[in-house]
Amino acid sequence: MNYFKIASYLVKVISIVLFYLLCSCSENQASLTEQPTLKDYTVGEQWIWEYKGVTTEGEVRSEGEDKREIVQIDGGLGMVVAKDTVPVSDIVKPEESKTPRYKWPIEVGKTWTYEKNWTSQDGTTGTQSQEAKVLSYKEETVGAGTFMAYTIEYKGTVSNSRGYNAQTDEVWLYAPEIKNFIKMTQTQDGFVYNEELIKYVNPNNK
Repeated sequence: MNYFKIASYLVKVISIVLFYLLCSCSENQASLTEQPTLKDYTVGEQWIWEYKGVTTEGEVRSEGEDKREIVQIDGGLGMVVAKDTVPVSDIVKPEESKTPRYKWPIEVGKTWTYEKNWTSQDGTTGTQSQEAKVLSYKEETVGAGTFMAYTIEYKGTVSNSRGYNAQTDEVWLYAPEIKNFIKMTQTQDGFVYNEELIKYVNPNNK
């Protein structure tokens, strides 16, 4: 009698373990996600992120909101970013860089090198170089709601012409449904910067 009880118990345990394993696998499995196209955007579509940058000593260096919205412009659609309006047709151009922020199509396990060169208003030049890897694809919850999102990890360095050099590690959560990231965390030389989506509006979903 005890043998059958033990056997029955083991079957239940194995069933539960298999169930969770299958759930875990399904979280990380997803078809390839291609770069968004012009037809994926809608007039009135809106994203609002809340950002905050804090030093390891607790000093707040930056804080506020970042908003983007799709509007109608001559010749098509535009995305309002701060005081600028960028044609959406430029945003969705096929990626030509060999070291892009997102290497399309995105899929779990994919790796690439991300590099960006920049020049600040005072003439300082700099380079950001990181190794990127897509870690998972699963439900993630932020202020704006719950979305299926890829977790992409970036590890590398940032340097500039003034001699500054630091380790810079980032984690981005990219949600295909909204064609954008929903959360980003950057750690760099005693400074932590977070940005999280707190509102997303798509008129087509009303």
